[in-house]
Amino acid sequence: MTATHDQWLDAFDIAYRAVPGPYDLACPNCGHHRLNVVFTGDRDRLIGYAAFWCDHCLQGIVTSRTHIPEEAVIRDIHLPAEEREPKIPNFRLAT
Repeated sequence: MTATHDQWLDAFDIAYRAVPGPYDLACPNCGHHRLNVVFTGDRDRLIGYAAFWCDHCLQGIVTSRTHIPEEAVIRDIHLPAEEREPKIPNFRLAT
């Protein structure tokens, strides 16, 4: 079974409130506890978007414009994409 986008959004809501982690949360797709959240945005304004994925099954979601918690891992939007750290794997988007 493949998790739905809504199932991923529910898990993201829980993870978002637990930033910067660790996330003791099972992947909605495969059940492994290997979820990651990385924000890309403006460090001064704390606005950007989030990538939320499982390192085991490489499925996840990307959010649109959101507030970035101060404790979050943030990739600087002002840097060229290839220079942003940490790297985000090429995961499959949940539909």
